[in-house]
Amino acid sequence: MFERINRIILPSWLIFNIDLFLSFFSIILSYLLRFNFRIPDFYTASLTTVIGFVVIVRALSFYLAGTHTVTLRHISVSDFFILTIVIFSGSAVLLLMNFFYYYFISRVNLIPVSIILIDFFIATYLLFIFRIVTKFFFLQVNASQKANVNVLIYGTRNLAVAVKRAMELDNEANYKAMGFVHHNLRNLNKSLDGIPIYNASEIAAVIDRFNIRKIIIAEPKIPAELKNSLIETCLDKNVKVYNVRNVSNWIREGFEPPKLKEIKIEDLLERDPIVLDTTLISETLKDKCILITGAAGSIGSELVRQVLNFKPAKLLLVDQAETGLYNLEQELLGHHIKSDLVFIIADITDEHKMKKIFHSHHIDVIYHAAAYKHVPLMEFHPDEAVKNNVMGTRILADLALAYKVKRFVMISTDKAVNPTNVMGASKRIAELYTQALNGRGVTSFITTRFGNVLGSSGSVIPLFKMQIEKGGPVTVTHPEVTRYFMTISEACQLVLEASVMGKGGEVFIFDMGKSVKILDLAKNMIKLAGYEVDKDIKIKFTGLRPGEKLYEELLNNKENTLPTYHPKIMIARVNAYSYETMMVYMEKLHEAMIKKDHFGLVRLMKQIVPEFKSMNSIYEKIDKELAEEKQQMIASALSQTKASLG
Repeated sequence: MFERINRIILPSWLIFNIDLFLSFFSIILSYLLRFNFRIPDFYTASLTTVIGFVVIVRALSFYLAGTHTVTLRHISVSDFFILTIVIFSGSAVLLLMNFFYYYFISRVNLIPVSIILIDFFIATYLLFIFRIVTKFFFLQVNASQKANVNVLIYGTRNLAVAVKRAMELDNEANYKAMGFVHHNLRNLNKSLDGIPIYNASEIAAVIDRFNIRKIIIAEPKIPAELKNSLIETCLDKNVKVYNVRNVSNWIREGFEPPKLKEIKIEDLLERDPIVLDTTLISETLKDKCILITGAAGSIGSELVRQVLNFKPAKLLLVDQAETGLYNLEQELLGHHIKSDLVFIIADITDEHKMKKIFHSHHIDVIYHAAAYKHVPLMEFHPDEAVKNNVMGTRILADLALAYKVKRFVMISTDKAVNPTNVMGASKRIAELYTQALNGRGVTSFITTRFGNVLGSSGSVIPLFKMQIEKGGPVTVTHPEVTRYFMTISEACQLVLEASVMGKGGEVFIFDMGKSVKILDLAKNMIKLAGYEVDKDIKIKFTGLRPGEKLYEELLNNKENTLPTYHPKIMIARVNAYSYETMMVYMEKLHEAMIKKDHFGLVRLMKQIVPEFKSMNSIYEKIDKELAEEKQQMIASALSQTKASLG
């Protein structure tokens, strides 16, 4: 029955006639109220004529304004405003008629002015009440036929109210808004659109009190820390959390009900937005020729998107991954981009090809993001790690110097700090080489170093997602392992900022926030997917992989860093080699790489980077050998000293 009623739409002719009846009733009630329910005979004689005039005026005004064509269950504030104007206009016409009647017919008011005023307020009230009651009736009918899921809406702005109303009007949605939530204490003990506003600090209690099953975040500027706390509370109580896109997106999608997007693990690790010095970045990149290596990768492709915002004249996109570069090309071709885009399939270790690129284009800035980054794989292929990460960087850096490129920005990793694996050591050697080149020409060599990037290829989050989709188990290497995380967008923003603030020779490190326990990350991802940890999906510990350590270091403590004007960017105080020393090392590395002598190559890497100590690796015995050799050297030196003194 309720479903049949809910499908009913009041016809326009019925609304029109009800409005006329209410207008008829309003003018009679106005007379009765004006004369204390005893209308004098003088006015009784003309009452029929007055009622006729009023009904005709109201009918014409309603018809011309189309107030009867509004669907009452969806009536809005603007519709009520228009109705008020229409009633006011009708009353104004009655006043003009009164004026005409007084001056040109009988020198007596046909309708007392006080009655016209009373009628205006009564008619407005009655027509408003009719519409409000009708709207409320259909809302109640709509709500009664739903199996309601209790919902809280985070936010108190127009978007939050729009979400609440859209849920009420959507026949297919089974949500019932129990209240709004906000972090602003000024909203405490207030209500909005008929439901209370709760403070964010009491969210847990509100969830328990009303058996809340879902929370919809409809607040565009919620502080990241507060948002993370909110999501964690909801996960602990098995409450689903959704983000809602802004109203402009609904409009583009055809005025559909709000599109709810489930909270992802990336949202849980979200931080406050980064403020960039766009003026300085624009001065460096606008109308310039920019080269980005590794352009098809996670970091490289996001750099491409962000660099394009600053309108470079030409953008050279280099990668050896054909499919990835093709996909990026198709994505960019769908936008109106004025920059000249050049897609180049090339290996950065191909010196001849690289030289041809530099010779063909006058490059101003290089963002070097091409690298092998998978720790376990590189542990078994140190020759490839050195070839790509070290020698590839050397080729690009030498060409940048030779062709007078203004800036060379190398994308490094936190794994280069006190490395425990071949990949991290190879990136540290690349850092050392570019630092040694700084000051030998016009090129400023700048290094940026950060931790794990959310959602990048090969990162832990896509792996966990795949394992959860398969029903588990989710594999974690160690219960205490921690990592720093940053979104791809955030990382690239900081790379751009650091690249323009650097003068040359700096190793910039980024504020990665708090390190995240991978076990907690796995548990939260399982909960976000709607499962219970160890009941629906189990977590399995597999042990640290070759070259992996429990925690990463960024060198971001006050003793080893210098501040910059940007609060999220610091300069690392690191050791450096002279150019001559690095050239000797590079030649030795090249020879060992050609021979594919893995142990000899790794031994040499450890000599170049003394802090490189292998962990869970076949190369740990090299550390023991080097330690023994060092002890022997010290013992020999001591014995020689004693002999000379004796």
